[in-house]
Amino acid sequence: QVRLVESGGGLVQAGGSLRLSCAASGRTFSSYTMGWFRQAPGKEREFVAAITWRGNTYYGDSVKGRFTISRDNPRNTVNLQMNILKHEDTAVYYCAARQNGVAGSASEYDYWGQGTQVTVSS
Repeated sequence: QVRLVESGGGLVQAGGSLRLSCAASGRTFSSYTMGWFRQAPGKEREFVAAITWRGNTYYGDSVKGRFTISRDNPRNTVNLQMNILKHEDTAVYYCAARQNGVAGSASEYDYWGQGTQVTVSS
């Protein structure tokens, strides 16, 4: 079992930055692929970024070049640095984990956090 708790959301102006963190419980955190997804009202959950246990990173097209995912295995945390935020980045952001390799579909992740709201004012 893995428990995930997100933090760092909030309100920011367009062009600004936010850093989300996800704290994970469980002894085998380092073996999990960790992902970030987001969901805006009335829209499907969207893949944002993922990082494998090796540190390989993957990004959704809409955030490439602006967002950076990283992980700190000894601290059981995964972070999402979000720069040059746009109004369309407004959503609830979720941390997720899966035991196997990287995946871009929410249905392929086994564990989820409760989500943290990010609001970007235009």
